[in-house]
Amino acid sequence: MIDVHLADDADVGKLFDFMAGVSAIAEISGVPITAGSTLRIGGDMVIGNRLVGGISAVGIARNKLLARRNIQVGDKILMTEGAGGGTITTTAIYSGNHHVVSETMNTKFLEACNVLLKKEYLNNIRAMCDVTNGGLRGDLNEINYEAKSGVTIYEQRVRELVNPKVLKLLENVGVDYLGVSLDALLIYCSESISEQIITDLAAINIKCAEIGYVDNSNQVNMIYDKEEKKSILPQFRESAYTKIKQEIGEETPELKLEMEKKIEKTATKALEKRQKIIDYIKKQNITNV
Repeated sequence: MIDVHLADDADVGKLFDFMAGVSAIAEISGVPITAGSTLRIGGDMVIGNRLVGGISAVGIARNKLLARRNIQVGDKILMTEGAGGGTITTTAIYSGNHHVVSETMNTKFLEACNVLLKKEYLNNIRAMCDVTNGGLRGDLNEINYEAKSGVTIYEQRVRELVNPKVLKLLENVGVDYLGVSLDALLIYCSESISEQIITDLAAINIKCAEIGYVDNSNQVNMIYDKEEKKSILPQFRESAYTKIKQEIGEETPELKLEMEKKIEKTATKALEKRQKIIDYIKKQNITNV
């Protein structure tokens, strides 16, 4: 489902570009566009050339929900090759390395999912996750929190799964590859099927390797060259992949606690307002019966 709004001075070409991109992905992924709307941004007049909107999709897990809560100590962690998506594309464009953009244009993530979801050993796959914004460093910490576990990761194995051109780009512009979306698939599975998964994905030309295992440390432990082991924590922000982001930095702001309190207060007020509206509507319905 798609909902797109254009401001008064917006170039309709933006709409065409937007819809072309969405429909291309829909066709490639086999997910039909079923509903939506295209409108001018609400109000009598909205000056500017903004384009705003959103996309949503609904699916059904027919066999098994591969949720993070299923992860067990001793599970192996596999990762497929990653070349990134929008984040890497943005990095390439902003840094003048346009030739790297084409590396991101593939469907290997979806192909890997389609293969694994049809395998008889699906019950021995605990969870599948994508390496998204915040990068592997951030995702692993988030997964640990939900699974109530820890992980030990071999950094060199992860590095070998990053598209070489993408990795070179990130190194040249000073971006930590562990802190950006790689468009790779993380697979938490029983040790008994890890090699079979790697073999099955290799058969459709998708590189996959074991990058670590689940332990009970409640930390993300990274093993570097020469067996050096470090506990790594997520940064306040994802790796800064454009000049503007680099100026802002990745460090925790001095006003972080004050910001958190204001966000919490605002969220609470929003929930209170939401409940007042619900109560009001229910009361009106009863009164009007």
